[in-house]
Amino acid sequence: MRQRKIAALGAIVALATAGLTACGDEGGTGSGGGGDKIVIGVKFDQPGLGLKEGAKNTGLDVDVAKYVAKELGFAEDKIEFKESPSAQREDLLANGQVKLIFATYSITDARKEKVSFAGPYLVAGQDLLVKADNTDITGPETLNGKKLCSVTGSTSAQKVKDKFAKTVQLQEYDGYAKCVVALAAGAIDAVTTDNTILAGFAAQAANQGKFKVVGKTFSEERYGVGIKKGDKETCEKVNTALKKMVDSGDWQKAFDANLGAAGLTLDPALNPPKAFDACA
Repeated sequence: MRQRKIAALGAIVALATAGLTACGDEGGTGSGGGGDKIVIGVKFDQPGLGLKEGAKNTGLDVDVAKYVAKELGFAEDKIEFKESPSAQREDLLANGQVKLIFATYSITDARKEKVSFAGPYLVAGQDLLVKADNTDITGPETLNGKKLCSVTGSTSAQKVKDKFAKTVQLQEYDGYAKCVVALAAGAIDAVTTDNTILAGFAAQAANQGKFKVVGKTFSEERYGVGIKKGDKETCEKVNTALKKMVDSGDWQKAFDANLGAAGLTLDPALNPPKAFDACA
């Protein structure tokens, strides 16, 4: 009788322990990190930066995220990538749905009020994409009378009209891929957004040789790693990982593999970044 009671008690303890472990794992994964997996936010629709095709995520943002996750103790098969559209990034971090965000997330003072940033891990700039044989568009000031495309809701095309070319004709589509199709068809003369995004489209196998990035940037976009506001410990660990990636040469390898085919040249004074923002 006593042996049966001991066995029963052992089974109860085992079940309780298993229940605690399951709850801990679920919270770790569901809260964006701290358990068996880490949940990282990336874009799913930006070639060369964050693109999902089937079950595979590719791009510079993805490769930097994998490197950082490894340095934080998470093997590649322990990473869950979650789509993070621009308008949802702050909420995903605040609600704990992701631990980190690598998604062409420019560091700005306004955003710093809501989230913390590590990095920057890349400094991009607004530029123009044109056909490879185009010779008359050499910068934003040469766009007067031309048709310029950007996405609905973006301020980049309007910035060109306001500051550089008063008579430029603005065209809007609901995605950069549609702008690129229109450029190929001759319906527009140029596309504008960050040079890295433009280079990603130019580097796609189907587009190689068809387009070129003009290479005259007229803004500075510092891509940072989004982290929940006030998580200084994680921020400092991410900065340490980014420094190691740059110093080892792995950052340059990742850049070349993802955006090198487009012939994009970054300002060597800014890239790869050597200094990172202090974690608040």
